[in-house]
Amino acid sequence: MTKPRLKIIPLGGLSEIGKNMMVMEYENDIIVIDAGLMFPGAETLGIDLVIPDFSYLLEKQEKIRGIIITHGHEDHVGALPYLLPQLNVPVYSTKLTQGLISVKLKQRRAHSGAELEVVPPGGRITLGKFRIEVFPVCHSIPDSVGLIIYTPVGTIVHSGDFKLDYTPVDGKPTDLSRLAQLGAQGVLLLLSDSTYSELPGYTPSERVVGEALDHIMAEASGRVIVTTFSSLVSRIQQVIDAAVKYQRRVFVVGRSMSDTVRIALELGYLNAPEGILARFDELRGMPRNKIVFVTTGSQGEPTSALVRMANRDHRQLHILSGDTVIISATPIPGNEALVNRTVDNLFKQGAQVFYDRVAQVHVHGHGSQEELKLLLNLVKPRFFMPIHGEFRHLTLHAKLAESVGILKDNIFVLEDGDIFELTPWAGKVTGKVSAGNVYVDGLSVGDIGSVVLRDRKMLSRDGIVMVIIAINRQTGKLVGRPDIVSRGFVDTKESRDMIEESRNLVARTLDHGRDRPADWGFISTKVRDVLHKFYYDQTKRRPMILPFMVKV
Repeated sequence: MTKPRLKIIPLGGLSEIGKNMMVMEYENDIIVIDAGLMFPGAETLGIDLVIPDFSYLLEKQEKIRGIIITHGHEDHVGALPYLLPQLNVPVYSTKLTQGLISVKLKQRRAHSGAELEVVPPGGRITLGKFRIEVFPVCHSIPDSVGLIIYTPVGTIVHSGDFKLDYTPVDGKPTDLSRLAQLGAQGVLLLLSDSTYSELPGYTPSERVVGEALDHIMAEASGRVIVTTFSSLVSRIQQVIDAAVKYQRRVFVVGRSMSDTVRIALELGYLNAPEGILARFDELRGMPRNKIVFVTTGSQGEPTSALVRMANRDHRQLHILSGDTVIISATPIPGNEALVNRTVDNLFKQGAQVFYDRVAQVHVHGHGSQEELKLLLNLVKPRFFMPIHGEFRHLTLHAKLAESVGILKDNIFVLEDGDIFELTPWAGKVTGKVSAGNVYVDGLSVGDIGSVVLRDRKMLSRDGIVMVIIAINRQTGKLVGRPDIVSRGFVDTKESRDMIEESRNLVARTLDHGRDRPADWGFISTKVRDVLHKFYYDQTKRRPMILPFMVKV
């Protein structure tokens, strides 16, 4: 009789940065690790968010025992408002993560009595055949954890997002002693974060950022504006600490930043002395050298507070000459141009700007190569699977694992949707499940497929031409010449002759003295074909052509 195998199926997060989601299945029990979203790239026109394809989970929902969340970042929790209305299963996370999830569910009005359970770092839960222990890891948000999963085939360690900072702001480093203990007992499989596997050396400590902030604030003669991710609670703490030291008051700008600060204060993850946080109505008349703003916009997001200030478009705040702006984040790949434009606009308005290339005002939240090697050496797994990263990150992490002595045949680089089956002695990919992107656009989730995106690309590239054809209701003959209206294709004034010629062409094509009315499908295809060829010959462009029939 064959023994049951453990199945591991990544539904997101492998071969991409974001929308992390991992499924583990043994017999009749399934657990899900993380449920994140990804922000769209430049080619996904008009899309707000990208979430994983949940169809595999919906087919097997009676087997799902729970979702475990490693920390409160969007790329790990952002899909929950879309998943929980369809899957009524408990969600397990640490205290701050749970607070951030409940805010997110309320914002999206997806709070359908979701069961949110708190598990403290070091805590244990049993879900079917899986026993799970959460251990603290250091990342760029407090209360981040990795997972030790005891399964019938052996022990699995999931690192979550982590780095090794021995002097973190919240004083809670990654629990290396627990990992070393496990390594001595024997670990079957390690799943480890690959986001910064390209970077040699070590990720610097948060302490260097605290020193840089302190130094800049000491020198600043006017207001100081610090922009960072709303979830970077440790950075907000460092700003508050520096403000206390230089007797400045802190104003929190932007809804997501305000929500995070409120939750973190309530739950004790932020420490702000009495009177240091100020309300906007206290701003008037306050000396400029006593003011600090903390705001979002570090990625150049068009609707964020900092970008509005840079574009002179913010209702309450304007950049004043002599302001000091600190951008405490590195641009997400693809956002560099937006961030650079924001920095330029801030300089144009007389601000002094500090960003990652000119001052050490940010360190990222993921381990670099030496930290990844240290984790591999401590855990000593028999099998290794790099997770969280684009394909090059996973491949480079696999090479690091080889360099510390893990056998090449025991390293598995997977992609989203691969079904990986594991026994105590072997692992292999045995199949695939559907794991594409689901696009969220406004209120619609998943309605927008590749056809719509292709049409949007076409419209954005070559524009649209509408052909209005008037046909006699009785005879089916053409009445007058067709009208042609174009948008985003050619300048109608300059190309009047070409448009006129195309009207004549359509008239000639349709008016060849047939006695009975032609079928509309035939007419519309014919018009499209003739105009596609004509416009391509004239302009080497392919606008979208939409024929309309009007019966008169």
